[in-house]
Amino acid sequence: MATASNTVHSRLEQARMELTPTQAAVALALIAALGFTLLFVQQPMLHDSMHNFRHAAGVTCH
Repeated sequence: MATASNTVHSRLEQARMELTPTQAAVALALIAALGFTLLFVQQPMLHDSMHNFRHAAGVTCH
């Protein structure tokens, strides 16, 4: 059950206390790499293969 103190801010504070700087840097690098891939890799063949992969992984995208 969710409580009033279970907010995004409280979760960020908890992550800040539990993660090492190296873990946080790796997480940010992965997010940046995924963002770059999703924004700039739009060649039709690659786009279709990523689309099919998302469906195979069970992600509904439309």
